[in-house]
Amino acid sequence: MIVVSDMMGTLTTGSPFLGLVDWVKHNQSKLQANLTMASILPAYFLAKKGVIDIQLWGQKLMIDSLSYVKNADEEKLKQVSEWVVEHDLWKKRRDDVIARLINHREGGAQVYIASSVVEPFIKPFAKRIGAQVSGTPVEIKNGRIHMVGELASNEKKVEQIFSRLNVSKVDFAYGDTHLDIPLLEHAHHPVAVYPDAKLKQVALERNWEIIGDTPKYG
Repeated sequence: MIVVSDMMGTLTTGSPFLGLVDWVKHNQSKLQANLTMASILPAYFLAKKGVIDIQLWGQKLMIDSLSYVKNADEEKLKQVSEWVVEHDLWKKRRDDVIARLINHREGGAQVYIASSVVEPFIKPFAKRIGAQVSGTPVEIKNGRIHMVGELASNEKKVEQIFSRLNVSKVDFAYGDTHLDIPLLEHAHHPVAVYPDAKLKQVALERNWEIIGDTPKYG
């Protein structure tokens, strides 16, 4: 059995960007972290009001924030990734959904986390539940972390994971927004997790399983 889950919003309500800024604050420069948080406030309020797409904005913040890590190497990237997960993503995990994935794995399933998040930030999270990872790859050049190729989001995320698995359908898929519909459509048992309004509507129309209530911002 093969199980694929989205990460952000589905397995955690945390933020890779906020986790990285927190690392900067405690390990590199408190001033840089404070200035960064102040600079994003106007866009944050626009995103919360729906004026700008909060998911696209969050993805851009994550990619841009990679440049905050100075003199990066593999060991430092590993430390940053562990910090992001330990101090943000894992703290804000959805225990009910993670329990489902662990039950799948203990029942013999192959469990994958498919996300647009950069892969190093997914790996410590996935390790905690015994899952494998498909995300946006990065590389280190001249002490800086760079995204490799395209962001693994939306259709690209689906294309990437199914290409790796060499299958056309999986047994279970979990997602939280309408952007995850392409992934859920490729599952025999799609599960909408704390779905936004658009996904909840589709899930009800198609009789998909729903876990959790629609968020107020949906």
